[in-house]
Amino acid sequence: MHNSDLQNLTVVVAKQQTNGRGQLAQKWISEPHKNLTFSVFLKFKDLQITENKYLNFAISLAIHEVLLSKKIIKKTTIKWPNDLLSGNKKICGTLIENTFSGNHIKNSIIGIGLNVNQELFPEFKPNATSLKLETGLEFNLNTLLNEILIAFQNKLNLLKTKQFELLEEGYLKVLYKKNIPSMFKNSSGDIFMGIITGISNNGKLQIQLEDDAIKEFGIKEVSFL
Repeated sequence: MHNSDLQNLTVVVAKQQTNGRGQLAQKWISEPHKNLTFSVFLKFKDLQITENKYLNFAISLAIHEVLLSKKIIKKTTIKWPNDLLSGNKKICGTLIENTFSGNHIKNSIIGIGLNVNQELFPEFKPNATSLKLETGLEFNLNTLLNEILIAFQNKLNLLKTKQFELLEEGYLKVLYKKNIPSMFKNSSGDIFMGIITGISNNGKLQIQLEDDAIKEFGIKEVSFL
């Protein structure tokens, strides 16, 4: 799908997914015809590699906005870098893959897996949920997809017009565990206490340690406990 001949905002929807994947090559398993599993192709004219984190903010906030409109009972947050949670349970996963040209992002494929009408998650319990489990309602997948695509366009307009501070402010406002003392594990297996304070310029998670030092972690370097 990394094809520059494709039109911007080309969407490919999978009604049934047999080999879904998420961050760090993890599997994404989805019951056929129950959820939204789709990819969106985006083209950019003037998005620098150093501005990549704002693309992540835009996509995450768009999905968060749609979920909020469904009045999910539990608090909806964005778990760094771009998972969506209802309470402490994952409801949506996002995978962003970029193609570069020089110091610019040429295009991106945004892969989305949103749990909608699925009610059983035998391989993920108790850490997964869906819109139906949270609201008790059945959702029309096509209607929901259209709502997400409209939200994408609105947030991507902020990206296009370089309203980065607005995107970052919105993202940090709903960032999971921000300013809350939490337990983490680093890539060496060490467990430590810290407080999420923000996102660095290169998109890393900033955690204040017990000695008040701020340390930055990449996606493979830290996990929540």
